Amino acid sequence: MELIIVSIGALAKHAIWGEKIAMRTSHATTTLIKTGDKNILIDPSLPAQALAARLEERSGLKPQQITHVFLTNWRPVHRRAIELFGSAQWLMHEEEIAAANAALENAVDIAHRQNQPVDDIITNEQALLKRVQAAPDELADGVDLFPLTGYTPGQCGLLIAEPTLTTIIAGDAVPTAAHFSAGQVFGDCYDLAKAKESLSELYEVADMIVPGHDNIFLARRSG
Repeated sequence: MELIIVSIGALAKHAIWGEKIAMRTSHATTTLIKTGDKNILIDPSLPAQALAARLEERSGLKPQQITHVFLTNWRPVHRRAIELFGSAQWLMHEEEIAAANAALENAVDIAHRQNQPVDDIITNEQALLKRVQAAPDELADGVDLFPLTGYTPGQCGLLIAEPTLTTIIAGDAVPTAAHFSAGQVFGDCYDLAKAKESLSELYEVADMIVPGHDNIFLARRSG
């Protein structure tokens, strides 16, 4: 098994650094897991052309060689380039799929009650979401779902278990290494209490963490 950071994410506004307004374009960290005959891409965040180039630079793979795309949540920044991987199977935690569907259906109901046409953005979102399947508990040997509820209703990471190392691709459950060190989560969580519980679990379990908007880092749980 090989884990490759394809693109290191960044926050538009980094609260730990004291930033109050957006200073840059937000994008999520994109990770690739190569194992057996599977190439699993997590959170394809960069614009399609940029991500295709970065994928080739970091792994030698073309978009059509990606077999699975896994989304840690349904926020748009985590899936900007998902349509680039049309031949892959798109996966997400079933609770996140249900929550996204409910939000979109509510938006449609509001439009109907107001006798307004349904916005094209909502229609397009629904079409994309229909392609996303509920992820199995095990994506590959040694690659398991790791629910991290809180930032969104179905926020979910992946746990990569090796004999002497446990790596968790955490998505927005851990925004950056600085957030992890400070014991902080995003302030705009769906459920702040659950987000904090998920963060506490990561302190217990992870040796290495791939955060939502930063480079992979050592969790130092022994300390």
